[in-house]
Amino acid sequence: MKPGHLTNMRIGKDLMKTSKTNLATALLIGLATISLAGCGKPEPTQTASAGTAANKPVDKHEEQKGSKAGHGEEEQLKLSAEAIEAAGIKVEELAAQEISEQLIVTATIRPNQDRITHVAPRVSGRIVKVQANLGDQVKAGQVLAVLDSLEVGEAHSVYLQARTQLAVAKADFERAEKLHGDQIIAQKDHVRAHAEYEKAKASFAATGDKLRMLGVSPAPADDGRAVSTFPLSTPFAGTVIEKHAILGELAQPDKSIFTVADLSKLWIEANLFEKDLGRVKTGAEAVVTVDAYPGESFQGKLTYIAAVVDKESRTVQARVEVANPGGRLKPEMFATAAIRTSGTNGGAGKALLLPQEAVVLMQGQPTAFVEEHGGFEPRAVELGEKLRDRVVIKNGLQAGERVVTAGTYALKARLLKSQIGDSH
Repeated sequence: MKPGHLTNMRIGKDLMKTSKTNLATALLIGLATISLAGCGKPEPTQTASAGTAANKPVDKHEEQKGSKAGHGEEEQLKLSAEAIEAAGIKVEELAAQEISEQLIVTATIRPNQDRITHVAPRVSGRIVKVQANLGDQVKAGQVLAVLDSLEVGEAHSVYLQARTQLAVAKADFERAEKLHGDQIIAQKDHVRAHAEYEKAKASFAATGDKLRMLGVSPAPADDGRAVSTFPLSTPFAGTVIEKHAILGELAQPDKSIFTVADLSKLWIEANLFEKDLGRVKTGAEAVVTVDAYPGESFQGKLTYIAAVVDKESRTVQARVEVANPGGRLKPEMFATAAIRTSGTNGGAGKALLLPQEAVVLMQGQPTAFVEEHGGFEPRAVELGEKLRDRVVIKNGLQAGERVVTAGTYALKARLLKSQIGDSH
């Protein structure tokens, strides 16, 4: 076969392959067109609507209404009047209240350092009597213990001896003065007797001062014997908060055996961060709370802000003084102090407040219960700062709504029980 014929045959085969491919492509395009025409193009319309809804901003009020619609019927609790009374449920109408901005700090209660004393003897002595116990209320000058000291006994003996010498010198001087007036003795004898008398007076005064410096009264004993025992007393009234007095033990001047503190006023010691120093000043009102008395508060004032910053903690020591009626606050208790700040208008403003017990956690979310449609509906809330026994509600509730302020835990328990029953 000639080369020209071979070439023509190859070209013919290629044309046939191309025709088959084009025919298949045309069939596929036709089927796709028929399919689209039959569906009426609903898909693009739905996609566009979804995109429009996704881009449309959600109104908070509409979202809250939607939340109510979604949860109101399912989670609303309806209770009888008897059940409400039995659960101790109380409802109040929520209203904006005047508040002042406060700086909340943790603190520790300490005794008033200006009214505390460590009672120790000025001289070594053995404890022979203990007359006060830990926690006793004592008066100023009350004897706490009696000690026996050899040094006190020696000093008292010298005192008695000086007293006797003074009595003799005084009698000699009075006799010499009378004889000199009668010109029986010479002037020099009269002067000598006067000098001995003055010397005896000085010696007696010195021995009395020595006893007083040892913390002992120089009052003489009834039988004229030297006394080695002496009382140990408190300088002011207060409470015995420490006691190390053990009968028969030796007490030393460098170790206190009693600590007496006046606990009618206490110091609340706290640390302020550098960033908060400009917000408070001395004289600001403060409210102190402790875990021991939930729902109660103690009024006080900020009386001291340190002049230096602690280089390690970068904080400044501050002190709040608070009255302690009935001795309910105890030293070393942990406390929380809310100090009023010194901002514009005292930091005053209005906010929605609820008692802390009115807010419970539901699935990790702070929740309050609202009385609505004849029942109680849980409502998720956003909390702000704590003020004494109340908490600021930043979002989730509105003024005028009736909110449960007591018995919230009973409602939470009933709601969880109903949810568990529905799940089974």
